Amino acid sequence: MSVSSAASVQDICSPLPVLGGDVTVPLVTGGEVAYAALDYAASAPALQRVWDDVAAYAPYYGSVHRGAGYLSQLSTDLFENARRTVAEFLGCRDDDQVVFTRSTTDSLNLLAGALPAGCQVFVFETEHHASLLPWRDARVTYLDAPRTPGEAVRTLEHALADRDPYGPALVCVTGASNVTGELWPVRELAAAAHAHGARIVLDAAQLAPHHPVSVRDLDVDWVAFSGHKLYAPFGSGVLAGRADWLREAEPYLAGGGASRTVARREDGGVEVEWHDSAARHEAGSPNVIGAYAVASACKALTEAGFDSLVARERYLIEKVRAGLAEVPEVRVLSLFGDDAPRVGVISFVVEGWNSSHFAAALSAEYGIGVRDGLFCAHPLVRTLLGGDPGTQGECGSPEAAPGEKSLNAIRVSFGAGTPDEHVERFVTAVRELVTDGARWNYRTENGRCVPDTSA
Repeated sequence: MSVSSAASVQDICSPLPVLGGDVTVPLVTGGEVAYAALDYAASAPALQRVWDDVAAYAPYYGSVHRGAGYLSQLSTDLFENARRTVAEFLGCRDDDQVVFTRSTTDSLNLLAGALPAGCQVFVFETEHHASLLPWRDARVTYLDAPRTPGEAVRTLEHALADRDPYGPALVCVTGASNVTGELWPVRELAAAAHAHGARIVLDAAQLAPHHPVSVRDLDVDWVAFSGHKLYAPFGSGVLAGRADWLREAEPYLAGGGASRTVARREDGGVEVEWHDSAARHEAGSPNVIGAYAVASACKALTEAGFDSLVARERYLIEKVRAGLAEVPEVRVLSLFGDDAPRVGVISFVVEGWNSSHFAAALSAEYGIGVRDGLFCAHPLVRTLLGGDPGTQGECGSPEAAPGEKSLNAIRVSFGAGTPDEHVERFVTAVRELVTDGARWNYRTENGRCVPDTSA
């Protein structure tokens, strides 16, 4: 799809209404401008549809599962219907469980606690910390960053071939990189894992908001994602997949809701029978509003149609990449190359600029919110930038170029709620900052680059 196809894309799908679309922010150079939220990979704005659904339910809020009152029964039905909606959204198998958690990080830590004894985990160094770090009690094999999708599959196959063939094993892989946006060959990796007797969990935090995800079609054993990246408010997440390891594990949290019966023993202790359903790992009063918000987002994206959403996002991706390609000082980070399919996540560095300085100028002078740093994927970003971390340089210092005193990048990310004007403003801002420089002085304060207002 070329950039010239803008009109046809707009006919297919307009941006979905999101909260904050009319928020204005002050510019350090004077005046205000509509805020361009281009940090979707960290947290996407909530869809207006989701917020409206939550607001409509809020007066009817009640405790779930154990209440006899009307509002409790209503809330219980809403909570369990949300579970079914998420299962349908993810294309779950009939016997899969959907567990509501706080986030992708929470989901993967839950699964890490459910691993059978002696389980070996295989994970690429390219993972977000949420999927790189939870496996502390397992034998972990960290795999080097591949440079093609095929190399990723071959690397995994070789690692699995060398493992103990009789013990349990788990592969953890992202669906779309939170640094480069590139799509990973999930179906092929799942086939490789299963061919060697291993299971696989998909970190879909960056994939699910942009592309359809089907547990059944991808043939993964589990999938994890966060509500706050799927256009729902903070504090909700999902772990969905096979029930056996979850059913056999000790509850993630011990308490009410996870327990079926509790009784005193003759020796004075306590005997507990835990649930073997998803409730086993949902102790305490659940986040009913969070679960409902996730389900609402699932419905909204499904009804909008992923074909249209993907088509429009590809148009925005090409618009950003074409604009960045016109600035020779910009280097876009990539594992798999320019032709790799990707979601709306693009990271880059600018020659002669400290990344924190550049991001601060985008915010203060143009009202554009992006991300700078290592994006909770430190090994991957350092591999892509090709250097040691070194010392953080002062913002705006000419010697603090990436790979020298500062090893950071800038990330722009967008999605279903992003208007054309936001990406157009971003491309213009990048070009102007590189060509003309910042219009304001900046300083480092508490480790962040900020406008210097002391003058």
